[in-house]
Amino acid sequence: MLIGIDDTDSPAGMCTTYLGAVLIYRLKEAGISVTGQHLIRLNPNVIYKTRGNAAICIEAEGNTDEAFRIAAACIEELAEFDEKKTNPGLVVSVTKFPVSFYLQAVTGFCTIEEAETVCRAAGARVKKWKNGRGIIGATAAIAAKQADMTWELLTYRDPADKGERSVETDSLFRAEEETFPHTWDTVDTQNNCIVCFPHTPDPVIFGIRGESPEWVKKARGYVCSQKPILEVIYHTNQGTDAHLLEGTIASLVDGCSYRLSGVVANTPETGRGGHVSFLLSDASGGVRCMAYEPTKGFRDIIRSLAPGDEITICGSYKNESINLEKIRVITCPEIVRQRPPLCPTCGKRMKSDGVDKGWKCRRCKTRADEPEIIHEPRTISPGWYEVPSSARRHLAKPLCRGIPPK
Repeated sequence: MLIGIDDTDSPAGMCTTYLGAVLIYRLKEAGISVTGQHLIRLNPNVIYKTRGNAAICIEAEGNTDEAFRIAAACIEELAEFDEKKTNPGLVVSVTKFPVSFYLQAVTGFCTIEEAETVCRAAGARVKKWKNGRGIIGATAAIAAKQADMTWELLTYRDPADKGERSVETDSLFRAEEETFPHTWDTVDTQNNCIVCFPHTPDPVIFGIRGESPEWVKKARGYVCSQKPILEVIYHTNQGTDAHLLEGTIASLVDGCSYRLSGVVANTPETGRGGHVSFLLSDASGGVRCMAYEPTKGFRDIIRSLAPGDEITICGSYKNESINLEKIRVITCPEIVRQRPPLCPTCGKRMKSDGVDKGWKCRRCKTRADEPEIIHEPRTISPGWYEVPSSARRHLAKPLCRGIPPK
């Protein structure tokens, strides 16, 4: 059977992955065999999400009625029902759902009614709490299927413990040093900060993301922290760019994420708060692209762009602009500028003598036919550039996993 759960957490606490870890333990205690567990991130721009828009799917073998009862009891015991935006959903199915529903949920939007239709067609058991929006993520988690997947090892504390986490910082940097690029986003070495644990009062102590169970376990071995009450390794779509759609500027839909190619149309500008923006154009139109302050040094890459550069960008389209996740510089030709020439006689800068009349020195009347040509070296070269680990979204594929397709 496949057990899908979503929307049990809130900004004030809980974590759907923790509920999944508890459920795995209780299913095994009841004699139900757990054969797999999956953490599925969905469209990061959905306005109804409580935090990271993650759902879980647990693969199990045994009594379906008993599994449904145990899962429902876990939700009723642990979910954050007092939070207005928390609307849990539980789905249990003995058959896999169409992958098309997952693709719709990770790149776009789904309705409760659409999820119910998928569940009905498969004869799945469904339970909703409050408005039941969580069945969308639960259904999508069961439907999820893609070739590229990663892994995350998560450690948990008692949910009643909402204080500061006890993790030795040096051990996290050591874990990164010893296992990168096979694991990633444990720390942000560019900005000397920790990435792998949340800053919200939920049960997660820390998480290690990587390419295999063996590598995340190896990295975990270097970490010194408070003693977890539970640990689990999830198979996940994190770090895969599953949310990106191919598109053109004219086809952009608010709330979706895209991979677009075009030409830089103006000199990037730094606005209030340190945000950097520029206009990207293609044959279908133009769109503002943004590198916000939390992306830190990535903004210097954006400032290095110049009109005429050919680039590919990846990011989310919201409020008529694209929040950049990474870019590929395809061409960045030398910048050639013109300015009035120096007078060879008195060394002063000449002035224009009128349209198509060349240049003239105001002091000694020396003339010149051609301007001075300046060749400005570029501080950027062709290649891929990404935001730092501390600013990366869960689904964004880090460049350490390989260069994205052109």
